[in-house]
Amino acid sequence: MMKHLLKSIKYGMFTAIVATMVSCDLSVFYNDNYTIKDKVWAIDDKAVFDVDVDKEDISNSYNFFVDLRNTKDYPYSNAFLFIKTIFPDGGYALDTMECPLTEASGKWLGKVSSNHVDNRFYLRKNTIFPQEGLYRFEITHALRDTNVVGIEHIGLRIEYMEQ
Repeated sequence: MMKHLLKSIKYGMFTAIVATMVSCDLSVFYNDNYTIKDKVWAIDDKAVFDVDVDKEDISNSYNFFVDLRNTKDYPYSNAFLFIKTIFPDGGYALDTMECPLTEASGKWLGKVSSNHVDNRFYLRKNTIFPQEGLYRFEITHALRDTNVVGIEHIGLRIEYMEQ
């Protein structure tokens, strides 16, 4: 009896974990990260993300996020980014984004683990792709320093809006 109960509990836990992993993945339309070489982000180093949008994708709404991972060696309390979105027809949009990384007291915001800090910032909420085809997102830093120390990864994540 006890052996059967333990087997049932293990099976139930496994099923719950798999279901959680699958359900989380269903909300993600696109997710990719760009690694900053030697944790020094040069002003001319573009993080480029190509997103292919099919005809059926333009009928959905999405939330767009920028993921940023820095080390605790990052010297500023925020980061500024330039984001260029190039549309399939060649048109483009430019955005400037401020990413607060610390509280006024200097305490890191986001998910802190050992020497890393992970943050996710909304770029756009409840947005549609106006046309099908290849979209290119180019992200560069917009800070005073030519080379910014302490940035490890920059990412683009696009999630389906919950219906």
